[in-house]
Amino acid sequence: MTQWIAVSRTQHADKHYLPREGYDFASKQPMAQVLLAELAKLLPHYPLGFIKQGEHYVPVALLGTEQNLYVAPSGKWLGKYVPASLRGYPFTLASNETGEKALAIEADYLSDDAGKPLFAEGEPTKSVADTLAFLTQCENNRQTTQAACQALESAGILTPWPLTVPIGESRKRFNGLYRVDEQALNTLDAETYATLQGAPMQLAYAQLYSIAQTEQLTQRAALQERLAQAQAPANLDELFGEEDDDLEFDFGS
Repeated sequence: MTQWIAVSRTQHADKHYLPREGYDFASKQPMAQVLLAELAKLLPHYPLGFIKQGEHYVPVALLGTEQNLYVAPSGKWLGKYVPASLRGYPFTLASNETGEKALAIEADYLSDDAGKPLFAEGEPTKSVADTLAFLTQCENNRQTTQAACQALESAGILTPWPLTVPIGESRKRFNGLYRVDEQALNTLDAETYATLQGAPMQLAYAQLYSIAQTEQLTQRAALQERLAQAQAPANLDELFGEEDDDLEFDFGS
């Protein structure tokens, strides 16, 4: 189980952290939460859906069922764009004792002397400060995304999605998945329809358009099999190009 430790100027002034190398940490993760700000980047590569967290829905990119099909055995991401929710690792924003968001690090990546320093002269180093800024921007957009989901939920247009995808010689099912009911969306009364203008409608149509990308999962499952048999190109950039995993929030550029 992942253990997050709040980063403290006093307790961690002389501590270091081990930078993430690849995406092995997400190799068993079948979905990744996504943001409104990155929808244009996600659409060419991922099918999108919704899951319930507590009483509310959140949008996710579908990555696999039993494993994350976008992570190669080497840890390389098999795609040009990596969802923002994975790029800040091994850091995250976690709620502290007062309920405020604070920078935290995964315990296994905290070090006494190996890796990179967390602080220099009492202030976060540039790499840590850049990560904090990125995570803060993501958190702000997450709240906007959550509000858009709430509008779709209130309009009653989210419905269970019994999605099955061909993986190898069988079909794998995603459990607990929801999608936009296009017929329900198109038959909304004018007053309810008006409440969805802007971000909620962007999210609704992004999910509908992304359904065509379910074949990406089948393709990556076939590639994973080739990689396991050493039959895929040694340089995966030949297939996907360089992965876009910089800590930048201007997703639309």
